[in-house]
Amino acid sequence: MVFYLKYRPKKISELDSHSVVSKLEGIIKGKLPDKIPHAFLFTGPKGLGKTSTARILAKSINCTNRKKGEIEPCNVCVSCKAINNGSSLDVLEIDGASNRGIDEIRDLREKIRLSPVASKKKIYIIDEVHMLTAEAFNALLKTLEEPPEHAFFILCTTEPQKIPQTIASRCFQIKFSKPTEEDFLHSFNRILKGEGIKADKEALMQIIKLSDGSFRDGAKILEELGSASKHITVNLIEKKFKTASIGKNVLGIISSFEKKDAGAGIKIVDGMEKEGVDFKLFSEELINTLHGRLLAQISGESFEMSIEQTKDLIQMLVKSHQSIKYTILPQLPLELTIVEWASSENPALPAGRSENSEIQNVSESENQKIITKSSSANLALKGETLQGRSSSNRPKRDKILMELIERIKKENFSLAGVLRGCKVEKFDKRELVLSTKYKFHKERLKDKKILDMLEKSIYEMTNKKVKVSIA
Repeated sequence: MVFYLKYRPKKISELDSHSVVSKLEGIIKGKLPDKIPHAFLFTGPKGLGKTSTARILAKSINCTNRKKGEIEPCNVCVSCKAINNGSSLDVLEIDGASNRGIDEIRDLREKIRLSPVASKKKIYIIDEVHMLTAEAFNALLKTLEEPPEHAFFILCTTEPQKIPQTIASRCFQIKFSKPTEEDFLHSFNRILKGEGIKADKEALMQIIKLSDGSFRDGAKILEELGSASKHITVNLIEKKFKTASIGKNVLGIISSFEKKDAGAGIKIVDGMEKEGVDFKLFSEELINTLHGRLLAQISGESFEMSIEQTKDLIQMLVKSHQSIKYTILPQLPLELTIVEWASSENPALPAGRSENSEIQNVSESENQKIITKSSSANLALKGETLQGRSSSNRPKRDKILMELIERIKKENFSLAGVLRGCKVEKFDKRELVLSTKYKFHKERLKDKKILDMLEKSIYEMTNKKVKVSIA
């Protein structure tokens, strides 16, 4: 059995998040089972133990061996064993992503009125509850408002902002925050002890960085390293994850951003891909380094890029990092960001480079050259909006494009960067035609969702239904 399942906590005291243990104990101590809230909402990022905690709470509520005043389930009674192996008829786990419609929630409402089969209470654990439809939420709301005395709900979500306030207000919320170093070490030590594996303190610190704030990801990394050696060292981690080369490559990529040298940046990415570098980890280190630079700039230090440029680049890289898990090629989001940054307007080019200078090839196979915009084009794309200072010599097309960029930037920073490399070929009351030199930009802009977003923004700007097309 994989580590994160094998060592899943079975008691409240075994939970790795000390803050969750403290909150849960405060809520249920001396109140089980009838005086605790009938509905809980567990929120927080993936891999922090929300579902495991829900099961432990369900066991505490239905445990037949638990003495009065105690909160821990015994894990040996019939009810506890049934919940542990997933066979309990009175604790139902529902995947919100697969059962998101109103029909499923109506079915739940009908069955919840029935008394528990073999336990004290009937408990519904709804995972990824934010995936429910609006109609399903409305149906669930009625049950939460007037639940049967024997019913409890535990809702879990990674996206609490998508939960209607009417639902959230009827639940007792427990937030699962990013684990502390102490929390991670508690989790790792349980596994290491159980598997008879030794690990150096420095190595565990590296694994914490690699875990991306997730107990589950940390357990997976321990399992991978533990299968290679019974003694986990920094050298073993470097061999597996190429962590030592990341710092050097971070500085190299930042240098390519400063010079807007797409070719140099792509070459570094290609080298990392061949080495097997984890691009998710690399992106995080790159963002952290730039964040440090931004803070230093605010304090008065100077770098090649301005504060505004550093801020914009961080925002683009955050979007890129979020895209990694959805792409076939993990290096692709970073490559696109490098190209996009190099082809975007640059208000303050580094010394020794002219605005008409040629940036190195993005891809040797395609042999495409990216040319920065001319000074006249840069002048036309300064950050003025339609509501800004009037300029009789500024073409109407450039004004509408800049206004569009400013609006889109609030919703999709990456798309705004693509628009900066576009030109308005035609604009009237009926149609806006955009053109771009780059094939991958054109393909992205032709996506129906993107076109709908652009047309919506144009309507908000002009109060007219203008069709957007890509030449």
